[in-house]
Amino acid sequence: MYAAERQQQILRLAHDQGRVEVPALATEFRVTPETVRRDLKTLTRAGLLRRVHGGAIPAGSLDFEPDLSEREALAVRQKERIARAALGQLPEHGSVILDAGSTTAALAAVLPLDTRLTVVTHALPIAARLADHPTADLHLVGGRVRNRTRAAVDSWALRTYGEVTADVLFLAANGFGADSGLTTPDLAEAAVKRALIGAARRVVLLADSTKCGQRHFARFGELGQVHLLITDSDISAGDVSKIEAAGTEVRRA
Repeated sequence: MYAAERQQQILRLAHDQGRVEVPALATEFRVTPETVRRDLKTLTRAGLLRRVHGGAIPAGSLDFEPDLSEREALAVRQKERIARAALGQLPEHGSVILDAGSTTAALAAVLPLDTRLTVVTHALPIAARLADHPTADLHLVGGRVRNRTRAAVDSWALRTYGEVTADVLFLAANGFGADSGLTTPDLAEAAVKRALIGAARRVVLLADSTKCGQRHFARFGELGQVHLLITDSDISAGDVSKIEAAGTEVRRA
């Protein structure tokens, strides 16, 4: 069976069943899990499927938002490389904002122990990682905590970020693209992300390549508002050209 034929059948199964799983597809089509993952990646880039932990769902069925634990299990090596590349964007002294997200959490996990920075975040997992950091001056922004992301949102968070001016924001997004801009499934999260962009002198987007071209319900910014995108090496040359034409530098980790 040709790859295009297999991908058409995978797409049909996703629509019929609501979700497809990598191991089941590998058995169904008698191919390796790696082959299935490549198929899912192709269909995701085409905007036909959306990756979730262990498989994929139809892109148009609903604006699916996986739980934080699911997102942390996706593209782990890519996120680690992105996080280490982001270390070079830390100011020598000063302040940073860490947005809620699995890739920004990966950055928090590799923050050097001798880093002397003021760190502001509304993400509970990131705050928990940095609470015992010996030299970081940690500020936790409060608000209503969303269960799926463990991030504070709504008026308290917005008011606090309205009083902050940080040197660098490390931003997360569920989807990005030269045409679609920066998107996320939830309006409350989008409002906070919009406030984050306004609260920093420099914006660095940390996002793996599977999010390129994905469009979600709530749009919170344009790529032109991002100074630097750090992503992985799987992003296509065509996408890089479009993003850089919008005024955003791209670095592949």
